[in-house]
Amino acid sequence: MHSSMDFGLVLTVLTLVSGGLWAVDAWVFAPRRGRLRRPDGATPARPWWADYAQSFFPVFLVVLLLRSFLVEPFRIPSGSMMPTLLDGDFILVNKYVYGLRLPVVNWKVLDLGRPHRGDVIVFRYPVDGKTPFIKRVIGLPGDHVVYQDRTLYINNEKIAVEETGIYEGRGRYVSHTGASVCLEHLDGVDHSILLFPERPPRNADIIVPPDSYFVMGDNRDNSMDSRFWGEVPDANIVGKAILIWMNLDWEWSRLGSRIK
Repeated sequence: MHSSMDFGLVLTVLTLVSGGLWAVDAWVFAPRRGRLRRPDGATPARPWWADYAQSFFPVFLVVLLLRSFLVEPFRIPSGSMMPTLLDGDFILVNKYVYGLRLPVVNWKVLDLGRPHRGDVIVFRYPVDGKTPFIKRVIGLPGDHVVYQDRTLYINNEKIAVEETGIYEGRGRYVSHTGASVCLEHLDGVDHSILLFPERPPRNADIIVPPDSYFVMGDNRDNSMDSRFWGEVPDANIVGKAILIWMNLDWEWSRLGSRIK
């Protein structure tokens, strides 16, 4: 999944550098200039780097605060969350719903809540700790999650699924034509999933560790998720996906859609 996580580091550095330069000029060089006079009686002009620092620091700071604590844009690069999200969707992620985290280091400084079953979350891939992934929360800390022959059980309760049709893909999604579209009722969150009955299922049987979450893609037979690489620690969570704001294929009906 593509994001501006590297951009976050660059933005933080730009904010610190521009703010630092502005402060140095204001506290060190500006007083010196005030004591100097040119032959015409005017004080020396402020250097160009101080002008740029003063101009850009507020801009960098506002953008940094917005994307660190409010919302952040991401682009979906694969079909693992089809049919909910498509390759090429641009989404917004709520950064504060689960708590406020410091930029770059992702340390939580204020706990405002925890993910619920059914939430679509963006997180840092547990294997490398930095690549942004997006999946749906299936299991909460302490849950016993079983996925057997495309049937999901949580704490020994079977999750209801009903088939609603056959998927007909267009363009880059034509390879998914023929998949079963099903409506999954997950703890009050009704959402569509894709199943390929002819493919061997990837099963799982796990008790979710403390402060961790079991996640799966809605494209159940085409998703690398907790069935393969394990659970997502709470410390890796970036935020909750809330809105599709653009799509590379300009599917107008999807623009502005809430993610559920």
